[in-house]
Amino acid sequence: MTPMSDRIERLTLLLFGQQPVYSHKQAAEAAEVDLDRSLQLWQSLGLATPDPDEPMFTEADVQALRLVAQVSDAGIGAAVELASARAWGQAMTRIAEWQVEMLRELAYAEAAAAHDPQHAQARILETAAELLPTLDQLQQYLWRRHLLAAADRLLASAAPDSPVARSVVGFADIVGFTDLSRGLTEPRLTEFIDDFETRVTERVARHNGRVIKTIGDEVMFIVDSPRDGADIALELSRLTSELDDRPYLHIGLAYGHVVHHLGDVYGDVVNLAARLTSLARPGTVLVDSEMATSLRDLEGYDLRELRPVTLRGFRHLRSWLLRGSPTAATAGTAGDLRRPDVETPGPVRAER
Repeated sequence: MTPMSDRIERLTLLLFGQQPVYSHKQAAEAAEVDLDRSLQLWQSLGLATPDPDEPMFTEADVQALRLVAQVSDAGIGAAVELASARAWGQAMTRIAEWQVEMLRELAYAEAAAAHDPQHAQARILETAAELLPTLDQLQQYLWRRHLLAAADRLLASAAPDSPVARSVVGFADIVGFTDLSRGLTEPRLTEFIDDFETRVTERVARHNGRVIKTIGDEVMFIVDSPRDGADIALELSRLTSELDDRPYLHIGLAYGHVVHHLGDVYGDVVNLAARLTSLARPGTVLVDSEMATSLRDLEGYDLRELRPVTLRGFRHLRSWLLRGSPTAATAGTAGDLRRPDVETPGPVRAER
């Protein structure tokens, strides 16, 4: 048995409490699931293709395959089965990667303090064993909390039988991120991104929105109410650099029908919001015509129509600059998006 196999065996025992005894072929046979179907599910979960004859599966894997087959046989269909596996796999991959990074930082910090590099790997396994029960409980709790929120949104929808709903889609994009990242060490860059995502997520949640995904230096969010969308965007537009008080974000909002599918959203409204974000100047919010119409008669907002532009996929795109009314009380506190010290001198260029 190779060192790699030894390591996988130890990790499997730690995480599943069982030794890997089944090959992929044997696991599929024990679960009474077609081998090709089992392989499709495994790959849809984002996991590397297993050797069909290498023992790497446990009784827990066999039971999971049986459960998937039972759910599918109840009527969800093969297409939904694979799509669900993809969505689940993508979400779990990010959680798992974050948890392993956390374990690495804890273990190697201890090893560095003890001047014992060999201690780190052993400590990772020890820390994982200590934290695993707590992480299991927290993930179960958080899943149920998010399930409650998602089910409530579905039941409150005007058309709960349809994946299409009217929503505000927004993007918030860091100004000059390429230049900024070149001037930061890796730890400083990680600190900056963590701070950015934390502050954006807080403001989105404060106004009943939810973050759909983060893509590098950009966050995509969604909210049902145009007023909530506007308040989120205006708060984000006030986030500034602690170093030079420079605006940090471009923000674009669009309102209309979007297709909700497995935790993501699609449609022209999404594309329009992304285009508006690319047009927005640092520290400003651009909105589309539907959003402008919805906000025009509400107190607390100023709208100024800008000159139409033509972009790929959008001819004569109309947009409005959204600002808070000077006479309106601001909702919440804008705060700073704290910026780590830049290693190279001079201000970061504002343009994208």
